[in-house]
Amino acid sequence: MSVRLRLTRVGGKKDPIWRVVVADQRSPRDGRVIETIGRYNPQTEPSEIVIDEERIRHWLDHGAQPTNTVKKLLRSKGIAA
Repeated sequence: MSVRLRLTRVGGKKDPIWRVVVADQRSPRDGRVIETIGRYNPQTEPSEIVIDEERIRHWLDHGAQPTNTVKKLLRSKGIAA
């Protein structure tokens, strides 16, 4: 099973809020997730990024691959991916 760190969309129409989740690569974007490890709200000024660094490191150590967008969010928080 290939595990990814990626975003899933929550929130209303034209009001997106994204969760940073751990999910099987084959599951759909808003489908089943293994664990929710953060959130990203681009609607606020400045953008709100809340990430559980300990859980991110756990999943990265166990072979999870972050998507490009999640890599950018991690870099902005100072977490090397």
